[in-house]
Amino acid sequence: MKTFHQLYLDILEQEAGKGRVLEEEYNPYHMDCLLHPEKHAPVIFAKECEQCAYERACESSCIFDAFEQDKEGKIYINKEKCVGCGACVDACKLEKLAANKDVVPVLRAIREKKREVYALVAPAFLGQFGAEVTTGKLRAAFKAMGFQGLIEVAVFADILTLKEALEFDANIQKEQDYQLTSCCCPVWIAMIRNIYHELIPHVPGAVSPMIAAGRVVKKLHPEAITVFIGPCMAKKKEAREPDIADAIDYVLTFQEVQDMFEAADIHPEQLGEDDKEHSSRAGRIYARTGGVSEAVKATVKQLNPDRKIEVRAEQADGVPACRDMIERLKEGEIKANFFEGMGCRGGCVGGPKIIIDKEEGRKNVERYGNKAEYQTPLENPFVPELLSRLGFHTIEEFLEKSDILVREFH
Repeated sequence: MKTFHQLYLDILEQEAGKGRVLEEEYNPYHMDCLLHPEKHAPVIFAKECEQCAYERACESSCIFDAFEQDKEGKIYINKEKCVGCGACVDACKLEKLAANKDVVPVLRAIREKKREVYALVAPAFLGQFGAEVTTGKLRAAFKAMGFQGLIEVAVFADILTLKEALEFDANIQKEQDYQLTSCCCPVWIAMIRNIYHELIPHVPGAVSPMIAAGRVVKKLHPEAITVFIGPCMAKKKEAREPDIADAIDYVLTFQEVQDMFEAADIHPEQLGEDDKEHSSRAGRIYARTGGVSEAVKATVKQLNPDRKIEVRAEQADGVPACRDMIERLKEGEIKANFFEGMGCRGGCVGGPKIIIDKEEGRKNVERYGNKAEYQTPLENPFVPELLSRLGFHTIEEFLEKSDILVREFH
């Protein structure tokens, strides 16, 4: 009888005859990455990396110094240092780097049916799975795959917008005061924590909308499994940071989800609507550059119309632009009082694992925001309802006791 190994060799020979060369050797590293993604960095080696004809462009592109050498001189990625920004993947001309994937553990969790699995979808999702795929159709698609339901992370962006607006109103009292937003981008926060640590006192101790969403779901459904879905590899690292690892179990990129839909023969555009509106415009526009600033500014204005010192925002997208903005801030060359950084050009809609062009994604996000029934979290009835269920009944409680929404940056 033919063994599986002989069958595999026959397939290799068959494909070689067609001019297609496949890897001949089983690599235990790749299998371990597939089965246990949590043990590895957000970026992994897709192929063996030895001598490089491009002077290790991957290493020089990494501002976090995540590329290191072992005792034998072999390059590896330090999972504690790798943020998942994706700069090295773009820099590697030999295409030997790839994103780590959480697909297998997620599918295992769905198949076992021991716990309810919730999809927490980032605001940048609109249009990624087809122009006709609305929130309702996407919710129906995830349910068809076996998820309990879909939750828009934008509603938690609403809650964080309210928190940052209240903190701005309380703390920015002089012209020289300023605030660095902490709500959205893990690459931006990693830059401040690791490279510009002296600026940490200006960063409100707020979790990201992803973490807020995961924590709230787990508070309301303690046995739930939470799966964040977005365009960002850096969210995989953020979800595993020790002080916030209680919130998100797995992170899937849009490309991973698209592969899952194709494998399961699920076509979201053909499904019916399973629609629920939970978020305001403020929460929805987090996905593009300037969205956080605009959301906080509008909320502060609505919160305190007579405030003398308004939100004067400056934004930067892409790591070089973020570093330039911080350097100019340190030199006193900027007169803004609210700074928003995004690690990807264009914001989350320009993330490394988007499916559609980032400009198209930005337009989709803008249209989606403009369709919102509510303009700010102060108008959104789901915000006070959620906060009430979490035990926050006053502004003072929300600011002083909101442990579920807070982290300490070191």
